[in-house]
Amino acid sequence: MRAIEKTGIIVAAVLTALSTQAVQAASAKRESFGKLPNGTAIEAVTLTGTNGVSARIMTLGATLQSFNAPDRNGRTADITLGYDDAASYVTAPNFWGQTIGRYANRIAGGRFTLDGKPYQITLNDKTNTLHGGTVGFDKHIWKIVSVTNGAQAKVVMTLTSPAGDQGYPGTLSVKVTYALDDKGALTIDFDATTDAPTIVNMTNHALFDLAGEGSATGIYGQRLTIPARRYTPVNATLIPTGELKPVAGTVFDFTKGRALSDGIRDGRDPQIVIAHGWDHNFVLDKGATPEPGLAARVEDPASGRVLEVLTTEPGVQFYSGNFLDGSLVGKSGHVYRMGDGLALEPQKFPDTPNQPAFGSARVDPGKPYHHRMIYRVSVAR
Repeated sequence: MRAIEKTGIIVAAVLTALSTQAVQAASAKRESFGKLPNGTAIEAVTLTGTNGVSARIMTLGATLQSFNAPDRNGRTADITLGYDDAASYVTAPNFWGQTIGRYANRIAGGRFTLDGKPYQITLNDKTNTLHGGTVGFDKHIWKIVSVTNGAQAKVVMTLTSPAGDQGYPGTLSVKVTYALDDKGALTIDFDATTDAPTIVNMTNHALFDLAGEGSATGIYGQRLTIPARRYTPVNATLIPTGELKPVAGTVFDFTKGRALSDGIRDGRDPQIVIAHGWDHNFVLDKGATPEPGLAARVEDPASGRVLEVLTTEPGVQFYSGNFLDGSLVGKSGHVYRMGDGLALEPQKFPDTPNQPAFGSARVDPGKPYHHRMIYRVSVAR
């Protein structure tokens, strides 16, 4: 074979490989997503994989505003609750897909002590602090610092939380990275550094309905598995009592999977009565891990959609949409009611700063905070 012919073959092979990579690469598109009532412009980045899965992230709250996934027949639906426009996230707020911080879940009385010094943070859940306080990370506009295509389509957003923000100590520099691949995995990395000792516990608060948001059936026909043999019971204000209670023999046993219709209204269990359903932290058998491990799996037999949630954190809060009362009108004019969505929030345990037996939520200068979680969608044939 002549050298020139051999060179031509090599060049053609390289071009073919590059073309194939381009076809298989996930894409990212940055665009306007309207304005807030005060006129502030909001942007969004849509990440799209070649398998039909896509995720839209908006700068308000670094929010997972939509997450589209195909069913077993190839029909795509948005499986997250929320609004079609940015302004509604301000005028009728709820925790729908936002990045949550500084501290996800509840802190009793909004109080904690660090190095002997007491701190009082803002109260927004009656006598407690919930999801960071009155103006948590979900209420802020994040800055887009990069948008990239490739094997994973990515968007990186940042936020600075000054010392004293909501009462927390230390200036916190925060970064969240959303990355979608072509296999249906949306990885979310939360990173933070501080200039003084503080507490951090970040997560994403998407509410899912695998039948498609606003479906007539809601989540009741879906099946949930959580690999946790213990959970943390709560008192009347939904603060953990400190007990790590076995799930065996209770409606909190999801170790082998159970239909969500099985137990959600079981008034014989006082914990279901207190929370109006499930709104509890589950102690994952895997504990805290360097790499993400399985925290939960949801299956919708009707559509075939499957959602797996993975995390490096030791707990996952399962919330069955108990406080959706039909007063909020979401995407496509859908009224959201109790049981129309579920949240699976990987995190440190609620009220950890006040309960040393739960571990530590402390972050110090020179010792960055990191949490990686994954929403992975697939189809069961």
